Amino acid sequence: MTHTSERLILLSDAEYALRLERLQQAMAPGADGMLVTDNANLYWLTGRVFAGYAYVPAQGAALYGLRRCVHLEGPGVAAERKIEDFAARVAAECPAAGRLALEMDAASYAAVERARLAFAAQWPDVQAVSATGALRAVRAVKTPVQLDMMRLSGVRHEAVYRRIPRLYRPGMSDIELQVEIERLSRLEGCLGQFRVAGGEMELFMGSILTGDNADAPSPYDFAMGGAGMDPSLPVGADGSVIRPGTTVMVDMNGDFTGYMTDMTRTFCLGAIAPEAERAHEVSRDICRRLAETGRPGVQARDMYETAIAMAREAGLEQYFMGHRQHAGFVGHGLGIEINEAPVIAPRSRDVLREGMCIALEPKFVIPGTGAVGIENTYVVRSEGPMECITGAPEEIIDLEK
Repeated sequence: MTHTSERLILLSDAEYALRLERLQQAMAPGADGMLVTDNANLYWLTGRVFAGYAYVPAQGAALYGLRRCVHLEGPGVAAERKIEDFAARVAAECPAAGRLALEMDAASYAAVERARLAFAAQWPDVQAVSATGALRAVRAVKTPVQLDMMRLSGVRHEAVYRRIPRLYRPGMSDIELQVEIERLSRLEGCLGQFRVAGGEMELFMGSILTGDNADAPSPYDFAMGGAGMDPSLPVGADGSVIRPGTTVMVDMNGDFTGYMTDMTRTFCLGAIAPEAERAHEVSRDICRRLAETGRPGVQARDMYETAIAMAREAGLEQYFMGHRQHAGFVGHGLGIEINEAPVIAPRSRDVLREGMCIALEPKFVIPGTGAVGIENTYVVRSEGPMECITGAPEEIIDLEK
């Protein structure tokens, strides 16, 4: 069987040029070249995931080496199964790099060290530096094309959430409801991929928390915990039956385009405690306040201080971002991965820039009732309030009505 050749770069020429330019600007003056191998970073750079390498010089065209899928074609593309072979071609075609940026956060130590040695064999004086800062910075600010992909994810995400009440059946457990939401999401086009940067967090398509399971601590750095179904994945639904007087917090996958939106909505079964209802409204108020004030130049830590001050003023600080265990943030950047820059946290050094996408999730856990609050994805605009791209109804919805 013969295979038809395809372009390696799936982006338009203009979009690819824009991303390459932004990355080269972010690299300077810290590096003379960058090696990219991580799936998320390769997808950001080229519009596809492939097995191989990209070398981005400080100036000029990038080079690509393919370990698999060698039918892919384009300028600077060649089949090279070993990093040593790729490094030799880079050295032959590009100026020597005194400082080579490597993905020291996304790649294993063994992979980083092998890459360093491969390039040192070509450029004996090369110094390895971290690529993390430059990649984090360029991926935080979305291009217009990326923003359109995120808005499309938001539209499809919202369509799923609007249908959740119809999925509920009396006597359901949290995991049974989650399976139905997952099925609907996949049928609506959700890719199912929940990309998380780093090796310390794992999740399968999202989280459903009902009743006091919302108060179960988790080892992962998500806003809410949950015991999970097994110690191998201790987060989210634990099989609890959805009971009257408790809430159901739904925080499910919004990856419909390769760029994720993040959205949480709260449901209930019958009447819930007045304190829980009040906390939910405070969550909505916090989102509105932060959306109104979030604009270029605003410090991320100042947004966090606003949120915690509002929770404190409402007398709900002990329940804010958890009860038995508190999350140390109230929002986060997202895009290809769910935990990108900026981080809305008390010690964050991030500053908002136009084109950033931020998920705000000021949530509360009320013992005996469960988790309440909302989460929306916003786009930072040049002027005016941030744009909300996850528009499902925000009030607590009774699943029996």
